[in-house]
Amino acid sequence: MINIPKGTKDILPQESYKWHFIENIIRELSSIHGLLEIRTPTFEHTELFLRGVGDTTDIVNKEMYSFLDKGDRSITLKPEGTAGVARAYIENGLGSLPQPIKMYYLTSVFRYEKPQAGRLREHHQFGVELFGTYHPLADVEIISIASSFFRKLGIEGLTLKINNIGCKKCRQNYNDALKEFFSKNSEDLCPICNARINKNPLRVLDCKELSCKKVILNAPICTDFLCAECKAHKETVEQGLNSLSIDYTNDPYLVRGLDYYTGTVFEFVSEKIGAQGTVCGGGRYNDLVEEIGGKSTPAVGFGLGIERLLLLMEAMGVLIREKETTEVFVIPQNDSFQNECLKVISYLRENGISAENDLSGRSFKSQLKYANKMGFKYLMVIGETEVNSGIFSLKNMANGEIIELNKIELVSFFRR
Repeated sequence: MINIPKGTKDILPQESYKWHFIENIIRELSSIHGLLEIRTPTFEHTELFLRGVGDTTDIVNKEMYSFLDKGDRSITLKPEGTAGVARAYIENGLGSLPQPIKMYYLTSVFRYEKPQAGRLREHHQFGVELFGTYHPLADVEIISIASSFFRKLGIEGLTLKINNIGCKKCRQNYNDALKEFFSKNSEDLCPICNARINKNPLRVLDCKELSCKKVILNAPICTDFLCAECKAHKETVEQGLNSLSIDYTNDPYLVRGLDYYTGTVFEFVSEKIGAQGTVCGGGRYNDLVEEIGGKSTPAVGFGLGIERLLLLMEAMGVLIREKETTEVFVIPQNDSFQNECLKVISYLRENGISAENDLSGRSFKSQLKYANKMGFKYLMVIGETEVNSGIFSLKNMANGEIIELNKIELVSFFRR
């Protein structure tokens, strides 16, 4: 037997309704907020992620699925969604359209990491990206979309953490301060963080090692190094969140795990799904488009994993509406009425009514048992009486009630 690869998961027919429930809310929410869907390839040139995500990140250093194709080109299964969207923005000339552009995606992402609850080597991500404006109200818009999404799902009790990690102008002074601080405390840092000190000290702040976390508690705070423009941006974002009654906590050490972030960063976290309780994360990436070869373009967005979201909903007891039961199961009285049965089913389906029939050659009695077992709402038997009169008898499988209707009444009955 060939088993499923480690770190992947089948979404079975009996549970796919949960995904449909979430995806439907995503599409409804996106329509309300004027988001258009974008779909990018499953794999990209490896250089996109080296330049965009950053070669000091865990994703690039440890987790990417990269390989040489038959043309000896280095290809990578996308480990996150934003870099591919930024590449598509440049390559397809989206910058020439009226700005800002607001997009969303539902996609698979791939990371070679230790599989654990809600964190798989192939997982699925919902992301929102907004290109073309520096205004802090765009940050508020993105955060409010995420907040609305959780509210529509019935998820409560999340903590929104926000920070501002500065722009190119003020980041350098902060990096210098971090280098000096971490160099003095290098003996207490893990080997990976020691290698990061001179190359990208900001990455140390994202380390999950306990020894590093203790050092980080006394590290310089980025907000002390913000330029006037970044301070004003931060204050306007906070004012916008206050006006929408979106509660938040300032976390001065929040940096996110990707190098492309600048300015605003944020996370929605929960204690219900373990120590690494981030449910959604995002922020500004004003330099990403330019970094991968485009014109300087401001941008902000977020991403969240669907598997972790489902795990959280289960932990919080949030109910997901069950899949709809098929309306009608149609049974021929005997084999001679099989084609008449097919005609009725086709008529129902063309009018938007879900209907099924037996596809396995069961006996009449076995079909009745099957109908009971599968939980169909109504049962209809097609025989000589129904064919001659054009009147159909519907049996309510819940209470046994019999309802007699002609074809037109049949459709009206299910559309009521």
